Amino acid sequence: MRILVVCTGNICRSPMGEIVLRERFAQAGIDVDVDSVGVSDEESGRPVDSRAAKVLREAGYDVPRRAARQVTPADLADSDLVLAMTVGHARQLKKVAESNGIDPSVIHLWSEFDDNVPLEIAPHGAFGPGGILEGKERSSAGYSAFYSSDGEWDVPDPWYGGEDGFYDTLSAVESGAAGIIAWVRDTVR
Repeated sequence: MRILVVCTGNICRSPMGEIVLRERFAQAGIDVDVDSVGVSDEESGRPVDSRAAKVLREAGYDVPRRAARQVTPADLADSDLVLAMTVGHARQLKKVAESNGIDPSVIHLWSEFDDNVPLEIAPHGAFGPGGILEGKERSSAGYSAFYSSDGEWDVPDPWYGGEDGFYDTLSAVESGAAGIIAWVRDTVR
C-alpha cells in the first residue's frame, strides 16, 4: 500500500504526517510506503520547517533530510490513499486527479481518521457518496485552495503562529495517525 500525505508547501503538516505515519506503521509491523508532497511548488527543495523538526524530535521522532516537492499526477495515480490536511488541499487534489483522468476516490481528509473529529471514513473518498465533501467541490467563500479553506475539518496550519502551533499540529497528526493505522490494518486483511 502507498499513502500520500498532502499540505500546502510540504514543509510542515505533510512531512509531520509522513514522519509520524512511518514510525507508527513500523511499530505496528505493517509494511506501507508513505510519502508527502504539497499542492504548491513555492517551498520546493526546502527541508522540513525547523520548528516542525524541533517538535517532532522532542516527541521522539527521527526527522530525515528531505526536500519539499509539489504533487504530480503520477503521485496520485500511484497512491492507494491520499490524505489531504485541509478541505482546500483536497479540492486542489481533486482538480489534479480529474484533469489527468485519475479516480479521486482515494482522496480523504486526514481528519476523517481522527477519533476526536465527528466524521465518518467515506469508502469512496471525501468527494464520493457519503463523503464529507460530496457535492462541495467549490468553496462557498471563494478561498484559495492552497492557503486556506472554509473547512472546519482542517488540520491546523502552524506556519503563521508561534511554536505552540506546531505542538497543536503534531497532536492532530498523531490523533489521526491512530485511525489511519487501524483503517489500513482492516483494509489489508
